[in-house]
Amino acid sequence: MLSITNDDLDDLTRAARAAGRRRMNRNLHPALTDQVQRLLNAFEPGTYVRPHRHDAGRWELFLILRGRAALFAFDDHGRVAARHELAAAGPVRLIEVPGGTWHTLAALEPGTLLFEVKPGPYVPLTDKDFAAWAPGEGEPRAAAYEQWFRRARPGEIPAGLTS
Repeated sequence: MLSITNDDLDDLTRAARAAGRRRMNRNLHPALTDQVQRLLNAFEPGTYVRPHRHDAGRWELFLILRGRAALFAFDDHGRVAARHELAAAGPVRLIEVPGGTWHTLAALEPGTLLFEVKPGPYVPLTDKDFAAWAPGEGEPRAAAYEQWFRRARPGEIPAGLTS
């Protein structure tokens, strides 16, 4: 049996704060070949998750355990189609993103921690289709995008992008 304690969550949060990417995950499934991938994701403000999508039928489910996060859906041009705020205190605690949906997450407060479930197996080379209209991790515009994500609203598009 697997159990996760508050100490485990605290350790993961500390690891995320110390990481250069400002996030850290802990796989709960025994192998990347598992048919159901289950993991904890600790996110800190300042982490940039490049918008991406998964193949049709490859949904992702997020349950917030601590903190607050914004989950965004985008159209094919990078315009915000929807913004969903998840908070450990509610009212929204869980969201499922359908396959084929451009999306990203932004941590809205320190110590944000999510439980994620998605179909496996996990194949790193084909898991994500990254949005060409968004900078890659480490690129100069990535930090500005991450800051924009925290305040972005439906209908908006980052400066410098055209629809």
